[in-house]
Amino acid sequence: MTYRIQIERLVLDGLPVSRAQGPLVQAAVEAELSRLFTAGNLSPELLSGGALPSLSAGAMPVAVGDTPSALGQRIARAVYGGLGA
Repeated sequence: MTYRIQIERLVLDGLPVSRAQGPLVQAAVEAELSRLFTAGNLSPELLSGGALPSLSAGAMPVAVGDTPSALGQRIARAVYGGLGA
């Protein structure tokens, strides 16, 4: 099965991420979302296709000293969870 995910804008309000770390966070989000979608467990509604105009992933815990990779993984899990997976 092929998935196409397009995130036009990801707001990282209040996260300790510098502009230089942005690409690292992005790469981690992409890698973790890819892993999660490959693992499955999507709702039947999403498996049949469709688009969401927006998605609120809700609150996400952030630990002091989180690396950009750890933040990206947490963001991806929050987004995936927001899909009802």
